[in-house]
Amino acid sequence: MKPPRPVRTCSKVLVLLSLLAIHQTTTAEKVASVHGCGVSWGMRERLGSGEEPPHVPACQHKQPHAAEQSWCSAHEHVTHKQNGIDIYSLTVDSRVSSRFAHTVVTSRVVNRANTVQEATFQMELPKKAFITNFSMIIDGMTYPGIIKEKAEAQAQYSAAVAKGKSAGLVKATGRNMEQFQVSVSVAPNAKITFELVYEELLKRRLGVYELLLKVRPQQLVKHLQMDIHIFEPQGISFLETESTFMTNQLVDALTTWQNKTKAHIRFKPTLSQQQKSPEQQETVLDGNLIIRYDVDRAISGGSIQIENGYFVHYFAPEGLTTMPKNVVFVIDKSGSMSGRKIQQTREALIKILDDLSPRDQFNLIVFSTEATQWRPSLVPASAENVNKARSFAAGIQALGGTNINDAMLMAVQLLDSSNQEERLPEGSVSLIILLTDGDPTVGETNPRSIQNNVREAVSGRYSLFCLGFGFDVSYAFLEKLALDNGGLARRIHEDSDSALQLQDFYQEVANPLLTAVTFEYPSNAVEEVTQNNFRLLFKGSEMVVAGKLQDRGPDVLTATVSGKLPTQNITFQTESSVAEQEAEFQSPKYIFHNFMERLWAYLTIQQLLEQTVSASDADQQALRNQALNLSLAYSFVTPLTSMVVTKPDDQEQSQVAEKPMEGESRNRNVHSGSTFFKYYLQGAKIPKPEASFSPRRGWNRQAGAAGSRMNFRPGVLSSRQLGLPGPPDVPDHAAYHPFRRLAILPASAPPATSNPDPAVSRVMNMKIEETTMTTQTPAPIQAPSAILPLPGQSVERLCVDPRHRQGPVNLLSDPEQGVEVTGQYEREKAGFSWIEVTFKNPLVWVHASPEHVVVTRNRRSSAYKWKETLFSVMPGLKMTMDKTGLLLLSDPDKVTIGLLFWDGRGEGLRLLLRDTDRFSSHVGGTLGQFYQEVLWGSPAASDDGRRTLRVQGNDHSATRERRLDYQEGPPGVEISCWSVEL
Repeated sequence: MKPPRPVRTCSKVLVLLSLLAIHQTTTAEKVASVHGCGVSWGMRERLGSGEEPPHVPACQHKQPHAAEQSWCSAHEHVTHKQNGIDIYSLTVDSRVSSRFAHTVVTSRVVNRANTVQEATFQMELPKKAFITNFSMIIDGMTYPGIIKEKAEAQAQYSAAVAKGKSAGLVKATGRNMEQFQVSVSVAPNAKITFELVYEELLKRRLGVYELLLKVRPQQLVKHLQMDIHIFEPQGISFLETESTFMTNQLVDALTTWQNKTKAHIRFKPTLSQQQKSPEQQETVLDGNLIIRYDVDRAISGGSIQIENGYFVHYFAPEGLTTMPKNVVFVIDKSGSMSGRKIQQTREALIKILDDLSPRDQFNLIVFSTEATQWRPSLVPASAENVNKARSFAAGIQALGGTNINDAMLMAVQLLDSSNQEERLPEGSVSLIILLTDGDPTVGETNPRSIQNNVREAVSGRYSLFCLGFGFDVSYAFLEKLALDNGGLARRIHEDSDSALQLQDFYQEVANPLLTAVTFEYPSNAVEEVTQNNFRLLFKGSEMVVAGKLQDRGPDVLTATVSGKLPTQNITFQTESSVAEQEAEFQSPKYIFHNFMERLWAYLTIQQLLEQTVSASDADQQALRNQALNLSLAYSFVTPLTSMVVTKPDDQEQSQVAEKPMEGESRNRNVHSGSTFFKYYLQGAKIPKPEASFSPRRGWNRQAGAAGSRMNFRPGVLSSRQLGLPGPPDVPDHAAYHPFRRLAILPASAPPATSNPDPAVSRVMNMKIEETTMTTQTPAPIQAPSAILPLPGQSVERLCVDPRHRQGPVNLLSDPEQGVEVTGQYEREKAGFSWIEVTFKNPLVWVHASPEHVVVTRNRRSSAYKWKETLFSVMPGLKMTMDKTGLLLLSDPDKVTIGLLFWDGRGEGLRLLLRDTDRFSSHVGGTLGQFYQEVLWGSPAASDDGRRTLRVQGNDHSATRERRLDYQEGPPGVEISCWSVEL
């Protein structure tokens, strides 16, 4: 028998499929492992009787311990054994019908071990989703999850809680997700099927609906399939897919089909597509799969859709003019905001001020121990006032306590005085936006008193929006404060993109379109209608009303939507044929039974729960009872219900799944790692290097190839002779090594030779000492700011550095291509400090800085860190970024623009171009000019490495130089190019 090879092991297997299922195994004996901990999962189609994929062993838990983390150890090696939990089938099937998403996760596993194993099913789902069903099938017996009122469920598993065995099965993870988990013991050779179902209503935000699925199998999976079906009777106007794990090998595994009203997205990778490399049995799947879309709509009363006796009315009219607004920004500058928080707040506030419309009025209030107004009254958002406010915002410093009460009352008084003096424009909208990171500590500190004070002062005249920065703030306090006053609350997560989160929230409320919106239906046609009056409609959002049709209602359902514009009232009329609408939803492939009724129940429960926050004590219980009854009737796991997960009689007591609240604490994961160099000098064998490395140049695969020279100098052994990383074609690179130069002093120094034997393979009795360089060393090869392939040539390139340009520079623009690139060059760093790419169709901005890449579309911004995998496809543009950090912006008809954050010598952003033959004759700009007619002068008689380029009547000197080419990503390779300084 062939002996098994050493492999890495895990302390505990944890395969997070997030919206995909996970299983982990534990056992008391030391068991087998494979490279890359994980278990397999696969497609949803039913396998034939007894048919199973070949065994894929799972990582095993060596010594059970609750505190152990599920990460592989690179230092442990155990013998591979054919046993453990094997997932032989898993699928995710998500069907979105009229914005209502119904997702089913089904996983089948078998215990191939000869001992009892514990399998843990774990996944993530969106916070706004309600779990509706969970079941386990063990040896043909079904063990269902049973939805019960929370108090009843608590009594059922109180004994298990006392033993510490039944902690909540659902907990908050990340910004928008919750984690579901359940464990069960599996006998040898036994099979088990897990199935989880959840539902959510997709909310339109900044012009799009978004469906998020997490993908983290942490191992290769033989059968893996995800299907997303979308059906929108209004018509699908826009469809975009994005993933943070896609590679070039996985591109063909993602397919998208779309017609006017339907779309089908399938992700079905093969084993080879999932592998990091042919040699590695590890998966590349780790990240998000995001589907974004929007629907067709016109200036009308919206779309009424009907199915099985229930209706839903979607209202988001196009073409309305944004109403002027009066905005008071109330900014917490207490001591707890110091550091990164206040820096990001300043950054976001400056950007938000820039986005104010000239028709708007605004003011700033900053508070800590005391509250201070920037100006005595509201001021117009003129360019002069905005610039002064920007300067004020840039100087905000954090110090002192937190006096929320006085700051909020000052904001209300500011609006009141402007209203009394008739300085609020007719038909304008007044907003107060509060940003704080903590609880009140100065002045009035009782949360309920503050809420009462603010509610009485506002009296329904203004809308209050509360932003809680981080997790030290009482979210429940801010949520009630906002809902009491016609607004909403949002948590701002502490991260590198906190400023973007603030800006995005402002964009959601920056463009009010209608006020006092009311939906009316014939009293003889509908009943049990959800909320049908709303204070504000914002651009990019959508109002949703649902209800039940009466048994003997009319054949046509009519609706009237009324609202207020700045100077007049407006009314929209719409109608919908019941029979025609019922016929629309007959395709079982795209819908699930009674989805409209479940949509109505979901929306009603969400609204009832929201109303309990701001309701009086007397009304709260009645609202909770209504929400509870609906939750039980439709089997929703809500904050009022729990799911009791039943198990076989011989296992521990039943577990309970409860839905966490936004304000509850959450676990925070900390990941750390280290990198080190290790090598031996004394008695070391000197291998012939296959590659060399330089901190400035990176790896060179040619170094040490056959025929390469090895140069010795008396008393000094170069890094290359030691087999250490070093650059190619440099006789002695010790000066470039991060540990400085190594001088090798033999016990008895041999006579110096000018041509030593390159076959020397061992250096004996060496010692190391630090020396000081006294000789001139060659200048390191640098990466140019931009690499431009020359027109009509496949090999020659220009390496361009705009060293003499000041401020923002128009790098290139092509009106026919619909693209413009600007950037700012820093001479000190010999690189760009930022680059921005603007596409006209689709309208997308890509802003790259050393910190991250920000992509803005439809006023919605997303931040991506460098070297995070990104794959985004939308009509007219594809964006990809791999682990090297090379961001490519491409389309079959467009020039490909590449951006890279270069962290070697001359740290900064770098730019490259591909497919430049697609430029039109109108291309221009500092770099674009080289794609007009370029005339080359004759080489200099004394130096053929120097030539002159004439471009648009201007002469530029070009020198043949060795530079670093980063077009395939870091660390780059040496090339010869024509170097031009501008």
